[in-house]
Amino acid sequence: MRHRKAGLKLNRTSSHRKAMFRNMVTSLFKYEHIRTTDVKAKELRRWADHLITLAKRGDLHARRQALSIIRERNIVSKLFDEAAERFNSRQGGFTRIVKLGRRQGDAAPISLVELVASEKEKKKKTTKKGKGDSPKKRQALEKKALSDKKEDISSDKAPEEGSIETSSDSEEKPDKKTTSSSVTDETEEPKKAKDVKKKSKSNLAKTKEKK
Repeated sequence: MRHRKAGLKLNRTSSHRKAMFRNMVTSLFKYEHIRTTDVKAKELRRWADHLITLAKRGDLHARRQALSIIRERNIVSKLFDEAAERFNSRQGGFTRIVKLGRRQGDAAPISLVELVASEKEKKKKTTKKGKGDSPKKRQALEKKALSDKKEDISSDKAPEEGSIETSSDSEEKPDKKTTSSSVTDETEEPKKAKDVKKKSKSNLAKTKEKK
């Protein structure tokens, strides 16, 4: 009868098996997920759940028991700091196993072992998803923004009513100085032509008299 002989041997010696699962547990709490075979994942879950119950207890003896399994002190301190808040509402099932298929080469079944997220983290994720708008809404908002910009640009380019009137008045009513100068030039030109004709006639008459 196999009383008090829980766990799998995995065709390894006890020292090799313990060292392997210690390393796997430390990496699980360090990265919060790990890939391994299905059989190792099921055995690893036992180790992880035991350590989380120690962390929830939180006393000095529990910390020393966890340090005898996990090799890194900073991971133990992180686990004991976060376990009370993260896993307080749970009495078990602190890890999740997701099957990923078979491994290339030896076709061994592979699964992902990960720590279960707390309820607060789930709420944060759901609120972030709710706040995000759908792509159709984003396109509509972008179109509105572009139309508003175009209206602003057109209003800036359009001249004011007073400026239009002044420009029309300036075109219709030319300056007095320019008109007067142009009139005097036009009247002076025929006078000069008449004087030249008179001079030429007087010169012709003088030449005839001399002859």
